[in-house]
This record gives sequence, structure tokens and C-alpha cells, in this order.
Amino acid sequence: MQMNYETVTLDDVSEKIDYGLTTSATSSDTGIKFLRITDIQENGVDWQSVPFCECSEKDLKQYSLARGDIVFARTGATTGKSFLIKDTPEKTVFASYLIRVRANQKLVDPDFLSCFFQTPQYWQQISDSAVGAAQVGVNGSKLAELKLSLPPLTEQKRIASLLARADRLRTLRRTAHELGESLLQSVFLEMFGHVRVNDKKWELAKFEDVCESRLGKMLDDKKQTGKHKRQYLRNFNVQWFRFDLSDIAEMDFDEKDRKEFRLEYGDILMCEGGEVGRCAIWRKEIEECYFQKALHRVRPNPELVKSEYLVHLFWWLAQTGGLGDFTSQVTIAHLTGEKLKELVIPVPPLSLQEEFAGMVARVESLRGRMSEAGRQVEGLFEALLSESFS
Repeated sequence: MQMNYETVTLDDVSEKIDYGLTTSATSSDTGIKFLRITDIQENGVDWQSVPFCECSEKDLKQYSLARGDIVFARTGATTGKSFLIKDTPEKTVFASYLIRVRANQKLVDPDFLSCFFQTPQYWQQISDSAVGAAQVGVNGSKLAELKLSLPPLTEQKRIASLLARADRLRTLRRTAHELGESLLQSVFLEMFGHVRVNDKKWELAKFEDVCESRLGKMLDDKKQTGKHKRQYLRNFNVQWFRFDLSDIAEMDFDEKDRKEFRLEYGDILMCEGGEVGRCAIWRKEIEECYFQKALHRVRPNPELVKSEYLVHLFWWLAQTGGLGDFTSQVTIAHLTGEKLKELVIPVPPLSLQEEFAGMVARVESLRGRMSEAGRQVEGLFEALLSESFS
């Protein structure tokens, strides 16, 4: 059962809450490391890429980071995002758009405090205290007023340790999912070679000779009646090898449109612009769905090419610049329908493509099970986090 612990402010349990050094990074490869908001990524800080700055001994003493410090983004899109310093180069200072909290470790465990800064309770307080119209931010005074429930130090350490184990499990699940795609890319390279130069001398064919392709329906607001609304996919929805279905738009598709633009299982959807060539295989994630003009729908001839081969082929072409000669450049690159049809691609034996497709199916099946386990781990972590600080 949750205990009723003393409620304190962040100021009560901190030795320092202060802003960073106002200076600029230099191009030097020696000196004092200079941590900025942009250096703090989702997976931590790559200290090798953090730049250096010129810094006096006085400034180094005042703005130096130490193990256990927590830094916050105080403005911009990442306002309130925090990072616990666990390891840092010997001489490191932090930039003025960060706020440093140095915990009084006789009262609060830095790992426990870092966990609190991930909770809904914390984010609600940050949202309530954010200031500014053009660029929302939070200041040191507001941060100092944050309230949290404070268990005894031994209980703080126990909670932090439990959450750290759950977080490691989350990280392992995410890493394993990413490794699955890396494995497929390596297998593709081994089986089919460098497809841009076709070093394995596969037969070549024009894209239109092995696939049927067409662009989707153009969105015309003037012709929208609302009588035939259907869900459709945009460029945003198509990611490499998967679909982001978090935001699905609707527009009118009459009977003729529905015959022409309805997606079928096994279709490939490919981005015409933006990240040209980005594509994924439609597995009927939505029972009835259509697509807009920013996307190519590709239907391979099953007797010549497999969808799994094609999406990985385009990934390699996109990564190695192999689509550059086929894009029209005005203000942004586009792979037009005509250019796509003229694209010449290597076509390995169908039996080899089928072998690769089988490998893809096995990896996707494994990743599906891992994704479900990952969702359960995420849920467990969020539940533990909420319970520990409620």
C-alpha cells in the first residue's frame, strides 16, 4: 500500500538550481566540453560529439558538471526534458539554455529524483508553470517550486533500483527490434550484392515491366462533399518497412475512386517526395483504405518480383544515392510516376527472392511477438512509475 510521505519542493532537496554558461562552442578538438540542449538525445549523450568551448577557471568552477547532476532543457520543443549525469569527461560545463539541479544527496537520491522527472505528476507541473508565448519555457524559480513526495532515502534507492531494472528491460526490447531490421539488411546485401552497381550481374528490367504502379488521388477541398468519406494514407504514414497509423485522414472516394485507389494486401506504398523511395508493404492493417497523390502504389508481377525484395532494394538505392538520377528537382526532389516506370532495376531469380521473403516473414513474426512483449514492458514501467510517485 502506498505510504503517505512528506511533500517537499525541489528547492528543499537541492544544493543548487542554476543556469549554464553563456558562451559558444569552438571548432577546437581540445579544451572544456560544452554540453548543449542539442547534445541530449533520446538514448543519452554521445560525449565524443559534444563540442569544446573556451572557459576561464572561474567559469569552470561555477558551471562544472558532476556525477549526480540533472540538467533540464528550459526552452524550446524539449522544455522540461531532463538528463541525469552518470559519466562525464573530467572537465565539462553546461550551456545557458540548460538548468542544472544538484541534489542534496543526504536528502534525496539523484536516481530517484531522475525517475520523478519522468512522471505524469512532474510533467503536469511543468505544463502548469511554463511561460512565454512565442517560445514556451520554464525558469529556475518555477523549477524550484516543483512538489514531490519524499520517502526515506533507503526507500528512494529501492524504488530507483526497481525502475532502473524495468528501464533496462525496455531498452533491450527496443534494441532487439532494431537488430531485426539490421539483420535483414545484412542478409539482403549478402544474397543480392550491391544492387546500385549490380555487382552480381543480375538481369535488368525496367520497373514498368515487372510492376504496375500509379499515384494516388489528389486532394481537392473544393470537391469534398463528405458523402463518401474514406480513410487514406499520406506521405507521413509511410515509413521504411512499416506504417505509422497514429493519424489517419479522410476524404471523399466515390464508387469509381474506390475501385481505382483501394489498397490490396501485398501492395507497396512508396513516397514520391520527401524521403524519396521510402516504402512499406501493405498488410491490410486497415480493412478498407486508400492513398493520396503523394504516394505511388506498386503492385509487383508475382511471377517476376517479390514485394519483400523490392522494398529492401529501394532502401539500399535510397541510402546509396541510386535514386538521384531519377528525381525531378524544382524546390524539392520528386520521383514522378513516369520516372519510376523508367527506373532500371536488377531482377534476381524468383527462387532467391522467395528465400529472402521467407527470411523477412520469420523476422517479422519474431518482431511481432517482441513488440507485444515490448508493449507489456512499457506498460509495466509506466505502472511502476505512477505507483511509486502517486
